[in-house]
Amino acid sequence: MKLTVLVDNNTLIDKYFLGEPAVSYYIEDEAEKILFDAGYSDVFISNADKLQINLSDLTKIVFSHGHNDHTGGFHYLSDQYDLSHVKLFAHPDVFKEKRDSGESIGSNLTVDSTAKTCNLFVTKRPVAISKNIIFLGEIPNTNSFETRNPIGEQKVSNNHYRDDYILDDSALVYKCSKGLFIITGCSHSGICNIIEYAKTVCKNNTVLGVIGGFHLFNTDTRLEQTIQYFIDNGIRELYPCHCVSFKVKAEINNRLPIHEVGVGLTITI
Repeated sequence: MKLTVLVDNNTLIDKYFLGEPAVSYYIEDEAEKILFDAGYSDVFISNADKLQINLSDLTKIVFSHGHNDHTGGFHYLSDQYDLSHVKLFAHPDVFKEKRDSGESIGSNLTVDSTAKTCNLFVTKRPVAISKNIIFLGEIPNTNSFETRNPIGEQKVSNNHYRDDYILDDSALVYKCSKGLFIITGCSHSGICNIIEYAKTVCKNNTVLGVIGGFHLFNTDTRLEQTIQYFIDNGIRELYPCHCVSFKVKAEINNRLPIHEVGVGLTITI
């Protein structure tokens, strides 16, 4: 597997790309060419061009969840490329309206419009998207220190909203002979919950590493238990980015060395 960061909050030093507070990764697994999230704008397309990545070759698209910093760029992609041959995987709640303090924070996509653009596959259950990569679907809560907290509200019927616990938050897991590598968007489900579910789905307890947002901002008990979980599970290749604060990265790095992440980074496993 080869993963290239197309969008992150940061860019690598001396790499002249564009950054934004969003996520988009380009993943190659044998013949499959996968876009994981589409950022907030058309920045990921500009960066892909500079990296000489041809997005017309995409075979799969995956949305980690329905927030607009992970799905907003899809309109730009569909305007510029024919996606009729591409299969898009997402949790069904990705397409529900989301708002926070009256402001829309959702995808602004509908099931019908997306299905007309590409081959849409919505699922709450794990599904293989390539020979070695699985979309995990809805993540169960297994760690007591990672209880879900609502972010804004989600529309459930006409003019009726309820707290959004972001049940659509999912991730990818890459399987190889050496173990598992986890690819997340924001980890609203809890990064350790995600890893535990990946281990269960793949029937493999060896986790090589993780890249993505961990949705951790404070140096608190939850962070301490998260770091201990990484240690207990022997997870050494850590690439925290996007929704991880500097002080959290620094605290993790005090116990386990972490990798810098930015647009242009390539990981090969």
